[in-house]
Amino acid sequence: MPATRNRHVGAALFALSLGGFTIGTTEFATMGLLPQIGADLAASDPVVGHAITGYALGVVVGAPLLTVAAARLSRRRLLLWLMGAYTLANVLSAAAPSVELLVAGRFLAGLPHGAFFGVGAAVGAAVAGPGRRGHAVSMMMTGLTVANVVGVPLSTFVGQQLGWRVAFLLIGVLGAATLAGLLAFVPQDGPVQSSVAQELRSLRNRPLWISFAAVSIGFGGMFAVYSYVAPTVTRVSGLDPRHVPWVLAVFGVGMTVGTLLGGRLADRHVLRTMIGGFVATGLALVLFAVVGHWVVPAVVALFLLGVTSQVLGLATQTRLMDLSPRAQSLGAALCHSALNVGNAAGAFFGGLVIAAGWGYLAPAWTGVVLTAVGLALVLAFGRQRVEHRFLQ
Repeated sequence: MPATRNRHVGAALFALSLGGFTIGTTEFATMGLLPQIGADLAASDPVVGHAITGYALGVVVGAPLLTVAAARLSRRRLLLWLMGAYTLANVLSAAAPSVELLVAGRFLAGLPHGAFFGVGAAVGAAVAGPGRRGHAVSMMMTGLTVANVVGVPLSTFVGQQLGWRVAFLLIGVLGAATLAGLLAFVPQDGPVQSSVAQELRSLRNRPLWISFAAVSIGFGGMFAVYSYVAPTVTRVSGLDPRHVPWVLAVFGVGMTVGTLLGGRLADRHVLRTMIGGFVATGLALVLFAVVGHWVVPAVVALFLLGVTSQVLGLATQTRLMDLSPRAQSLGAALCHSALNVGNAAGAFFGGLVIAAGWGYLAPAWTGVVLTAVGLALVLAFGRQRVEHRFLQ
């Protein structure tokens, strides 16, 4: 899909960004609606947090499997199938009568997530052309970060006023709109010149899995805090529940800033940006753990956490694409698997320390440990010369 032959580059990227907006809204909507879901389904915050873990595990499983299984499909057709499945799974989540079925619905919703971003990132990179991979990925991810500024606060507000089920139905409407945009603007293309065997061969790559492991562990630090952000800012910081959507919007603004910054930095030096993202995320978590008892400093710390974590995420996605040059869709999809291993781990360990009675700021210290482990892996193994063999 060369840029010179695509007459609708801007519209195609907009459709992909709308898909990112839809996915980002539902991925993080559960965090803002945790108290409402718990009250409706008679479950505690850590138990409802299993819905976050279920979604994340769906991404982890679905991203590589669906990307590899559909290696011969045209990218446009695959995007349509993935968004259709995503829309249906969110409607099913809205109808869940119990926590167990909600977790199942969130797992199903997570399955198409990573593959959609992986294929979409490859399409965006092809449109943008060589030398602007980081920029293309950041544009694809802009929809996800804007979701945290607009979509997640809006879904939280709707859930508070009309019920959490209505919020998930609203996401279903966004999914339908995305389908229409993809049909209208993403150009037809032939089958990808790849195969299941070629996609699997790209996985025989030690630097790829080192980066995957580092982010899977390290990114859990951010999610340990963000998974329980609504009860934390209301029960610890003393914020009125009505103002939670504004806190989520501030975090989303931070993610948007981090996306734009991360894309530029990754185009200059991917590995250095990745290391810097780990360090900065760890510092933001320490800051939140220290100032979390006060509303304004806590919100500032959350803004900084949004910036740093997204710089890390953009650098990671670009690096994994670099380390799988003959299967970039799979590399980008693996990034979302890694991020959602971190999502699942963060939600799990964050809920664990809360359930143990250590308080709602304990997940921040847990996150510091997770981030430090991820950084240690990158520093110990990330500069191996063997990586150049895979870039030839």
